[in-house]
Amino acid sequence: MKKLNFIVLLFLIACGQNKQSNQPAEGVIAEAFLKEVVTVKAVTKQLQKEFTLTGKVTADPDRTISYSPLVSGVVVKSYFTLGDRVGKGQTMLDIRSSELSSLQSELTIAQRNLQSVQALFESGMATDREVVEARSTYEKLQVDLVLYGENKGNGIFSIKAPMSGYVIEKHGNAGSTISAESEPLFSITDLSTVWVVANIYAGNLQFVQEGQSVEITSVAYPKEVFRGKINSISQVFDPEDKALKARIVLPNPGLKLKPEMSVVVKLLNKSDAEMITIPSNAVIFDNNSYFTVVGSKNFEIRKITPYDHHNGITYISEGLESGEEVVIKNQLLIYNELKGK
Repeated sequence: MKKLNFIVLLFLIACGQNKQSNQPAEGVIAEAFLKEVVTVKAVTKQLQKEFTLTGKVTADPDRTISYSPLVSGVVVKSYFTLGDRVGKGQTMLDIRSSELSSLQSELTIAQRNLQSVQALFESGMATDREVVEARSTYEKLQVDLVLYGENKGNGIFSIKAPMSGYVIEKHGNAGSTISAESEPLFSITDLSTVWVVANIYAGNLQFVQEGQSVEITSVAYPKEVFRGKINSISQVFDPEDKALKARIVLPNPGLKLKPEMSVVVKLLNKSDAEMITIPSNAVIFDNNSYFTVVGSKNFEIRKITPYDHHNGITYISEGLESGEEVVIKNQLLIYNELKGK
């Protein structure tokens, strides 16, 4: 029995020695695992600092038309709602106005007068001048009425859409009293191009300039980036926001950007300084410090000091040299393996 126990003990010791001899040297990873490891070289790049501004989408004023009432009256009927897509010439409102009724009466009288003068002219009892004056009066009243809308009779006129687009403002509801001094009844805009207006506070003014590239994101499309450039910067601080306004004109395919939508505007500010860069996914944060795994076959953990990051790139101020290989795939497995030795 004692002999059997001794043999088992020798077998266990031999297995332990064999297992120990098969362990890779410190920092050396098994060949099969190396096939799954991906590395890239640290490179020197020009430093790009990034900071953000708050902003919102607005309609392009050059592509927007607002209709203000030309006479006093009452809105009889409204044919649209806020946000509707309307076509040029589409009926927007019916308005009843005593002023337009009077103008219509004047037009009717002018038409009868023209017919009477023409009849007198044909019988030799009116001159050419009288016919010209009568026709001029009638045509002027016609033009005036067209400005107010389409005459539907009984003092009611229809207001037509002056352009195709989307209704971004509405104030005229059925029963509303209007006057020539009141606010616009509606506004229509073409949203194929929009403005993004960003706030530039005094502390950021030195970093912002016209022509600067920007990246725009929104909560509505968290994975989508809209790129553009600053077209102009106002020279007067807005009294409410206490900021200058930067304007970015953007094409709007798909009409994703809506007026009054809040956005974040990222500015890219290039520096003359150059720094070592690595992909951000190569950086490992552990125990309040930053590390990366360096090497291609023989690996080591390297403590680094990140300076900044932008667009998936991390700038390193200490810990790496240009040309060194850093692991970007399975780096955590290697890190934990080396750390545990």
